[in-house]
Amino acid sequence: MNKLRHIFLAAAFMSVLGAGAKDNVDYVDPFIGTTNFSICNPGAIMPHGLMSVVPFNVMGSDLNQDDKDKRWWSAVYEYNNKYFTGFAHVTLSGVGCPEMGTLLTMPTMGELNVDYRSYGSEYKDETARPGYYSTILTKYGIRTEVTATTRSSIERYTFPKGKGNLLFNLGNGLTNEVGASLRRVSDTEFEGTRMLGTFCYNPQAVFPMYFVVRVNKKPAAYGMWKKQPDFGNAQKQWDEYQGKYKLYPGYGRDMAGNDIGYYMTYDCEEGEQVEVQVGVSFVSIANARENLDKEQKGFNFDATAKEAHDQWASTLDKVTVEGGTEEQRRVFYTALYHSQIHPTILQDVNGEYPKMESSENGKTSGNRYTVFSLWDTYRNLSQLETLLYPDRQVEMINSMIDMYREWGWMPKWELFSRETWTMEGDPAIPYIADAYMRGLRGFDIETAYKAFRTSATLPGKENRMRPDIDPYVSKGYVPLGFYAADMSGDNSVSHALEYYLADNALSILAGELGHKSDAKLFRQRSLGYRHYYSKESGTLRPINMDGSFLTPFNPEAGANFENCPGFHEGSAWNYTFYVPHDVTGLAKLMGGQKKFVDKLQMVFDKGLYDPANEPDIAYPYLFSYFKGEEWRTQKTVSDLLKKYYTDKPDGIPGNEDTGTMSSWAIFSMMGLYPDNPGSPYYTLTTPVFDKVTLHLDPRFYPNGDITITTDRKSADQTYIKEMTIGGKKLSSFRISHKQLVEGKNLEMKLK
Repeated sequence: MNKLRHIFLAAAFMSVLGAGAKDNVDYVDPFIGTTNFSICNPGAIMPHGLMSVVPFNVMGSDLNQDDKDKRWWSAVYEYNNKYFTGFAHVTLSGVGCPEMGTLLTMPTMGELNVDYRSYGSEYKDETARPGYYSTILTKYGIRTEVTATTRSSIERYTFPKGKGNLLFNLGNGLTNEVGASLRRVSDTEFEGTRMLGTFCYNPQAVFPMYFVVRVNKKPAAYGMWKKQPDFGNAQKQWDEYQGKYKLYPGYGRDMAGNDIGYYMTYDCEEGEQVEVQVGVSFVSIANARENLDKEQKGFNFDATAKEAHDQWASTLDKVTVEGGTEEQRRVFYTALYHSQIHPTILQDVNGEYPKMESSENGKTSGNRYTVFSLWDTYRNLSQLETLLYPDRQVEMINSMIDMYREWGWMPKWELFSRETWTMEGDPAIPYIADAYMRGLRGFDIETAYKAFRTSATLPGKENRMRPDIDPYVSKGYVPLGFYAADMSGDNSVSHALEYYLADNALSILAGELGHKSDAKLFRQRSLGYRHYYSKESGTLRPINMDGSFLTPFNPEAGANFENCPGFHEGSAWNYTFYVPHDVTGLAKLMGGQKKFVDKLQMVFDKGLYDPANEPDIAYPYLFSYFKGEEWRTQKTVSDLLKKYYTDKPDGIPGNEDTGTMSSWAIFSMMGLYPDNPGSPYYTLTTPVFDKVTLHLDPRFYPNGDITITTDRKSADQTYIKEMTIGGKKLSSFRISHKQLVEGKNLEMKLK
């Protein structure tokens, strides 16, 4: 990361926060992951906050609303773009489908222009840190600053002398939905709605966002605008209106449409500041106003920015690291920052929230969460939450169980109380089962188990979670010919592998709860992956309806997210070793330990491993299942961290997936990884730091903090010579969660 940006960042916050002791917030660089399709952004947000305020630069003067799909724009911000068209409110972080990112606030100077294709500006002097973002719009000389509370934002615009404008664009956005309404409330306030949804092109998953916008100064003029329709060649007399925006000066009644907006104009003195507040809700306009009123008492930008900083400091202080380089610390704490953006708090300050797949509202006295990208996060983010933030994890799991009570199904990929049906499997099972097996309590596990057993046994015609379960049960596998609910194609092997893993986690949970026959049943089902193993290709291979293997077959087809029969967003090599619940059994299929290890090593040597593809991200840790091969895990993890995780804008290897890529880095840098979701174990590797201290919540972990230490004398030391936990020598490179929290002190001697 260039030094200039860090200087700007530090200078900006000296004025906002004042000089003080260095804390972990200072190591976070929100520009990491803002290119390379990582889908992160440098905007302002609180930990798990509903509100985020993000610079919007994905549509420039040469782009239009549709280009974000043609060019796979799934982020409101891309580091290499330089055309700013406003601040978007309520966005997603690390999500691979275009959604949200609307209600754009844009300051301009001069004559009023409401066409985003020409009112946008290049910018300079970007600064960002958790809870704060600022830049200068070079076209206008306007300094912009934004910060946020949990459900509202405040923005400060410093204008030069002249005519200044504030534009509130309700038409453009990252979402594929259209439609908005607004109403003027007073000289300094307006309110409205914006339709959102159709995530990953699911036409049913839509929902409204309600908002209230307030400014601290009365404008000299105000009004609304609306884009005129294209009347076509049949009405040439209307040609002058085609593609143009019509202004409605002084209009203060209701307006609705697909491309509308509100403007305010000021006669500015040099350096005059105008502040804007936005409150949002997914229940009602009244709740949006209450959220704003309760979370901000008047206009106080600096106090709000300070509170955001303090909340992030508390969140990031769960881990203290010693040693390592400055770059490694920036990578680590930025990853921890990214891991704590989603899931997102959904309920309003009065406790109301939209019920799952319902037109009714519910009410809670705790936190109701949304944005559950479970196919991604059950692999490592769930385990990170259980370890470092168990209080939040309990609330998240309770949110998932409440969704089941409201709807009849656990969430799969839930977004603002709508199910999007994105990706494979039955991911709530390993997510929740893993937390329970690591000792977490405070949620109704019996109700969760009932939901799990239903989705694992109900026939396909009745089963919304596993519509292709019938052949899975009768044959032990899913043949080609079943198409995914998210319209991604025929992903039979990917589906089945997810079911195998989920059923193994369910088997472990069933045994813990005393359901012995279920434990045996689901464990047996989880071993069905063996049907897919082809000795000819040496990989898992799709099976036709008649039981024969797909022919012809190329194990490398599907790489780089190309379409490939049987596999979703990956090749056979990205999936073949994804049997973490039976690694030794898979090795036997492959001809023994040596052939397994050699083949796995070949995946890395030939570049077949994809560090941004969830099914294979645990591959480096599989070497450690075999005595004498653990060094391969230590070397491979070290090499991958150095190559793919840096403090540059492209410093995440691909789609962040709401914290999954970052969680891989966090665990790997600390020296342990949960490679088998549902099973409460970690595989150990070499930490990058000399000492890591995990400050555990005593309400959940009464034994107190955990330390992971090395005797590193040189940065070149990669391999582990011996280890102790609680003073007792370890004979294995795998330890249980119980061993870790009770042993407290994990010490590694390096060679």
